[in-house]
Amino acid sequence: MIREYKLVVLGSGGVGKSALTVQFVQGIFVERYDPTIEDSYRKSVDVDGVMYMLEILDTAGTEQFTAMRDLYVKNGEGFLLVYSIVNQASFNELLDIREHVTRVKDSQDVAMVLVGNKCDLDSERVVGRDQGNNRAKQFNCNFFEVSAKNKINVHEIFYDLVRTINKLSPSKFTKTKSSKRQKGRKQGNNRAGGCVLL
Repeated sequence: MIREYKLVVLGSGGVGKSALTVQFVQGIFVERYDPTIEDSYRKSVDVDGVMYMLEILDTAGTEQFTAMRDLYVKNGEGFLLVYSIVNQASFNELLDIREHVTRVKDSQDVAMVLVGNKCDLDSERVVGRDQGNNRAKQFNCNFFEVSAKNKINVHEIFYDLVRTINKLSPSKFTKTKSSKRQKGRKQGNNRAGGCVLL
């Protein structure tokens, strides 16, 4: 049986939520910034030998759409918290966004991955990698720096989020032989998710 997970991409406007989602689902980079109201995508993926159907909700970053947030946070099972490494305010706003998610879910144990986008703009960086690492420790989640433009760590963040959901809700599905075989495998590549141009 294919597992279905609802993933929600959250963050301020202009941090590249749509660019990351479209790069993951369609393999193309969207250059032009067009503020999103709400877009939904579906993609089937193989993570550690198990098939998943991911429903990915790309949300609005602008304040006027926050009323819609409660509903998709309530229904979401995993969350990508995205900021831009060239925008300090977008990093700071994640504190409120995470607090909102944990309040709506009524739990501190929510599957999340912290994502610092636009690491291809390293020369313009204002948010250090150490800040990202420290915030991830505070949030008790994994952290990756990514580039939607250069396809760096884009698949990794979604796969890592799937693994995190599995870790937090192991009883949601009966364990298959495949998942038992993978159990001993190292979870995630590295917590810091380095931004390396290959």
